[in-house]
Amino acid sequence: MIRVSEAVLPGHPDKLCDHVAESLVQAALAVDAEAYAQFEAGIWCDQLWLSGGYAARGPALDVERIATDALDAIARAVNAEAPVKQWHVTNAVCRYDVDPRRWSRHVNDQAIVIGWAGYDAKVRFLPPEHFLVLEIRDALWEACRGGELARCGPDGKLIVRLKEDAEGFALEHVLVTLEHPESLPVLELAAQVNAVLAERYTRLRLGDPRWVARWADVELLVNPNGPLSDAGSQKDNGQTGRKLVMDYYGPRVPLGGGAIYGKHPTHVDRFGARVARELAIDAVKRGAGECLVRAVYAPNVAKPLDVQVEMIGGEGRVREEALVLCTPLHSKRKTSSGPILRRRSTSRDAAAPRSR
Repeated sequence: MIRVSEAVLPGHPDKLCDHVAESLVQAALAVDAEAYAQFEAGIWCDQLWLSGGYAARGPALDVERIATDALDAIARAVNAEAPVKQWHVTNAVCRYDVDPRRWSRHVNDQAIVIGWAGYDAKVRFLPPEHFLVLEIRDALWEACRGGELARCGPDGKLIVRLKEDAEGFALEHVLVTLEHPESLPVLELAAQVNAVLAERYTRLRLGDPRWVARWADVELLVNPNGPLSDAGSQKDNGQTGRKLVMDYYGPRVPLGGGAIYGKHPTHVDRFGARVARELAIDAVKRGAGECLVRAVYAPNVAKPLDVQVEMIGGEGRVREEALVLCTPLHSKRKTSSGPILRRRSTSRDAAAPRSR
């Protein structure tokens, strides 16, 4: 079988938006460990759009500062001397002056979540092609942060193609597009990328004989469009949650559709996806060759409406009770529909927020 997967570096515009949204979530949780948080970001050139809302028992978040600091941190990760960019921020984030537990302690949205696992720990129970593309992405990012590719990035993307059969995983092709300084010729960039990836791939082969192809036999294509400098939001727009296939298991495994980044940990999309994945991994550890767990949730219902398990080998069962999201406070209570909404210094009545 031919397998393909892709990944992007942290400076890709979509991932910049995920990073902004997640930075806001973490800031809300730092104020209140049970905060409700749901953020989205959009980006283009020097424009940043923020939306969503949060509730936390503590001081208000400096949303614009947190967001722009997150963006600047990615730029400085590859170039400590990068100038601070002046962002034009449109801030539509709302603060809800309520106890966040009314939303963060129960299922407050419908959702279909999927958890998958297969193979073994050597590929982190992921499809090998997706495991590999993430390994290569990490190798490139490490090299951009003061290594052989210093000052390259932070934007970049890559695709891997491999053939899987009874003999193992035969890597055939790697495509890399990487932002780089104007002073670095593309041919020199290609040589440096080749060295970085050869080292990481060789290390993988030493630890897992299923990677049967030699690096010398892999076709590597670097920046086929030619030089790429001043990339990121200057060349492409970005949006939170637009890389869901990359965030989950790659194109081979289906996904429920819920975004991971920008939501508090007990949001049903995030909670359900995490627990379903844990249950699938546990099934593989107990002897299944592959396991997919699908759970369906309704708003304000702690127990999933339906749980489906598809398993190759193994016992055929998982601990479905782990998928219940419920606390005594909200086990039989509906949410209020009239919190006070605050955006900047304004206030008005608002309905309880609904997740995207």
